[in-house]
Amino acid sequence: MMQQQKRLLPLMLNVLRQLPARGAATATTTGAPAKIEKTVNNVTILGRVGADPQLRGSQEHPVVTFSVATHTNYKYENGDWAQRTDWHRVVVFKPNLRDTVLEYLKKGQRTMVQGKISYGEITDQQGNQKTSTSIIADDVLFFRDANN
Repeated sequence: MMQQQKRLLPLMLNVLRQLPARGAATATTTGAPAKIEKTVNNVTILGRVGADPQLRGSQEHPVVTFSVATHTNYKYENGDWAQRTDWHRVVVFKPNLRDTVLEYLKKGQRTMVQGKISYGEITDQQGNQKTSTSIIADDVLFFRDANN
């Protein structure tokens, strides 16, 4: 299976290279780009919720935020196993999804989040700027544990 994928990858890359370029964005007199290039920004994570979702933002622009933990297991050369946990910040802007997440998603629950990655900066209360990476959720799936 892996060998087949290794053989297909160069073929797929070659096909992509031969596609007509949609062009780099160049400004016109109206300010709109002359050509629009297709890009992809998709992410899917499956993990456990770190804390109950919180409602933030303002009355006019509410947002729900929560964190999701994912982990990777790996084995040292001496045979010992270890686990690395990554934390992901998830933000939900869609009104119906935002309300559902706020009401039903709880700490420790398994969830799958599909969305896009967004990078930005946040200014803290002391005026310091910090970089921020978030997943803007398009869909959130809820899972029940077998005991519930």
